[in-house]
Amino acid sequence: MAAPKLFGVALRILGHRGDAEDAAQEAFVKVWHNADRYQPGRGSAAGWIVAIARNTAIDRLRARKAPTRDLDDLVELADPGPTPEAAAATADERRRIDACLGQLPPDRARAVQAAYVEGYTYDELARALDVPLNTVRTWLRRALIALRKCLEP
Repeated sequence: MAAPKLFGVALRILGHRGDAEDAAQEAFVKVWHNADRYQPGRGSAAGWIVAIARNTAIDRLRARKAPTRDLDDLVELADPGPTPEAAAATADERRRIDACLGQLPPDRARAVQAAYVEGYTYDELARALDVPLNTVRTWLRRALIALRKCLEP
């Protein structure tokens, strides 16, 4: 069980990177403090850990509540979002990454996205793609090298 998997679970529930990082960290602490409560006969350790991460993220989601502030305060706190220039730069960078991913074989591009965006472990990818673990490692290493070369200015 790896941190990216727990982070991915928390991120899917919370939708915010910072909150997901906090929830994953809290889940690891809960696992550490409650390791003696794990019952092997009731399921796998990985499933137990993922359930703790999922429940921690759900608890954080439920704890969120609308702030109670004056409307004047809300106007000052409003996040205008990225500037048009920043949004254009981000969109351009995204197009460059997508173009470079498009140069990879489809299974390699999917593996990169699953590992580095969705948080799948190498072992999970190997099982999902029905290839040996070392093959997944090689694919990802070579894909990252190709992406780096493609994205160089």
